[in-house]
Amino acid sequence: MFTGSIVAIVTPMYPDGRVDYGALEKLVEFHVINKTDAIVAVGTTGESATLDYEEHRQVIRKVVEFADGRLPVIAGTGSNSTLEALKLTHWAAEDGAQACLLVTPYYNKPTQEGLYQHYKLIAESVDIPQILYNVPGRTGVDLLPETVERLSKIDNISGIKEASTLERMDVLLDKLDEGFSVWTGEDGLACEAILRGAKGVISVSANVAPLQMHKMTQAAMAGDREKAESLNGEISELHRLLFIEANPIPAKWILKEMGKIQGGIRLPLMSLDKQYHLTMQDLIAKLP
Repeated sequence: MFTGSIVAIVTPMYPDGRVDYGALEKLVEFHVINKTDAIVAVGTTGESATLDYEEHRQVIRKVVEFADGRLPVIAGTGSNSTLEALKLTHWAAEDGAQACLLVTPYYNKPTQEGLYQHYKLIAESVDIPQILYNVPGRTGVDLLPETVERLSKIDNISGIKEASTLERMDVLLDKLDEGFSVWTGEDGLACEAILRGAKGVISVSANVAPLQMHKMTQAAMAGDREKAESLNGEISELHRLLFIEANPIPAKWILKEMGKIQGGIRLPLMSLDKQYHLTMQDLIAKLP
C-alpha cells in the first residue's frame, strides 16, 4: 500500500475555468521529479465538487497516462450519492487507477449504519483497493472508529485518510489491525502522526513543496524524530497558510505565482483575496 507523501493534486484550469491538461501533465512531471510518493487525482483539492462527470473521468485518465507507471495514482471517487460514487469508482478501475479514495457522503448526514452500507456496497461491487476518507469539518458527518473497524474487515477496503485530530489518529492506530493503513489528511499533524504509526499523509502542502514533504515523511517513517521535525519546521508556515482561505484557493494561487499553472478556479470558489497576497509572496520567498 501507499506510504509517504501523497499529493492531493490541484486541477489546473484556464482563467475561464476550462481544465488545462497541458499544465496537468507538467504538474505530474513536477511530482515525479520531486519524489512525491503517489498522487490523488480529483480529490477535494482537485475541485471534485465542481467538475462534471466527463471532466472527472478525464482528469483521472490523464493523470494515469501522464504518470505512466512512475508513481501510483489514487482516484477520488466519493460522492454523497452512493450510485454516483459507485459509477465513479467503476470508471476509475477501468481507467487504470491503483486505488480509490472515497470521502464520506457529505451534507445528507447518514447514520453510522448508512455509512457502513454505503462503503460496503461500493467495495463489494468494484474490485479495486478503496480508501475511506473522513473529514468531518467539511462533510458534516464523522466516520466513527467503530464503523471504520467494521469496514476494515471487508477485503478491498484497505485504509483510511483521517483528517481530524491526533487523538482520533491514536484511537484508529490502536484499534485497527496493522495491515489496515491509516494516513493523515492534516499537513500540520503529518510529522507527528507518522512518528506515531501513520503510513503517510495525503497532502495539500505537497502541491507546493513536494520534495520537502517527501523528505520529511521518509525521516518520520524511519523514526528519526529530530530530522523529521527539523524538515517539517521549514514548511510549518506553509501548512498553516494553505488554509488561510478554503482549500484549494491558496494552493492554486501559490502555484500560479510559481509559474506552474494559470489562475483558473471555479465558482463558488474565487482567487485568493488581495489582502493575503503579500503574506503569500513572503512565504514563497522563504520556501526551501
